Amino acid sequence: MKFSKIGQVSLVSGIALILASTFTACNPVTIDYVFVAGDNQTTSTTPTNGEIQTFLSDRVSGALSPVNTKVSSGGVRPVSVATSTDYQHLYVANQDDSTIVEFTIDGSGKLTSTKTTTLSAEGNTPVAIAMNAAGTLLYVANRYQPGHSSASPSAGALAVFPVGKDGSLGASVTNGGLNYVAVGVNPTSVNALSTGAAAYVTTYNPTAGLGFIYGFSATSGGALATLTGSPFAAGVKPSAITSDPTGRFVYATDFSQSQLIGYSVIDQAVLHPLINGPFRTGSQPTALTIDPRGRYIYLTNSLDNTVSAYSIDLATGTPTTTVSSTGTSNLATGTQPVAILVDPGYGRYVYTANYLDNSLTGFKLDGSTGALTLTLNGPYPSINQPAAVASVPRGNHSVQVNQD
Repeated sequence: MKFSKIGQVSLVSGIALILASTFTACNPVTIDYVFVAGDNQTTSTTPTNGEIQTFLSDRVSGALSPVNTKVSSGGVRPVSVATSTDYQHLYVANQDDSTIVEFTIDGSGKLTSTKTTTLSAEGNTPVAIAMNAAGTLLYVANRYQPGHSSASPSAGALAVFPVGKDGSLGASVTNGGLNYVAVGVNPTSVNALSTGAAAYVTTYNPTAGLGFIYGFSATSGGALATLTGSPFAAGVKPSAITSDPTGRFVYATDFSQSQLIGYSVIDQAVLHPLINGPFRTGSQPTALTIDPRGRYIYLTNSLDNTVSAYSIDLATGTPTTTVSSTGTSNLATGTQPVAILVDPGYGRYVYTANYLDNSLTGFKLDGSTGALTLTLNGPYPSINQPAAVASVPRGNHSVQVNQD
């Protein structure tokens, strides 16, 4: 179904109203779970499996507290995580041994490893994973194509795995006789458009000094076809990509030029740069996210050790810097934030994973303005070198999230 621009804006506003009413209707002690994956690497030169740590997120304050026993990530150097749309499964991409590990999530937030997929014909050395909005496909962006490595580099590869009703990954989808589609060199992130119509991978070519977004139309079964105009220009070194809940806008961070690049989605999937962009960020942005209402963008600046906040013009997609209660547009995190999320239940809290000081930082999100304030008792010590975060709702609002 294709919405008019007015209808799309009304849809986003309706979602915001539903979420706002949910705030007052739910039990105030409801909590969420936040999962953080890290290297767990010490001074030893022998690679060891990464770890996943679980935190409770307090419904009232947003404060984090560790819960349950840390578990192995099932592979070496976890770099990206994703959850199923029913919030019962967690997927972890381990870069150094090219594995995708599936976990079940029980009612207490306990993780249990159920299956490991070792990448081969799909490419290797995963850099990012993303679930489609229907919860039926997992996209995996790999640094190299089959048979290649850092010793024999190649362009990147995007693989698609079907997700069963039980959360398990099936055999990768065949595209053009291959178990992947080719993308440019040095892929950095992947995003599935919320409509299900497309998938995008950011890449950069340091020799040419140019960044790109490779775009593909997607079927419900995971078949991909290159979009007209792909690859799309994306600054110098795009580091992260996301899209709004209606699938009308796509945003990418440019690490090298410290900017946010916005695109409108035309013809259901083709990207067209916003005419008034790019938009300034802090220094060396690394990760970004959009709140469930589609009203605010948050991104991490790894050199500044800050989060930048923007409100989104629902008609044009233009991001405007949001000033916090402290009078600044950037708020301090721990050292070198590399991952960020907004809680998927209410969209009330923002968390960053800070790679160099082994911590998480929490912020409370003002739903009216998008401004952030620090949560209580943070930052929160975490496992070593946290690189990826995910969250699942728990309690009486988790079903409402799926309906929204």
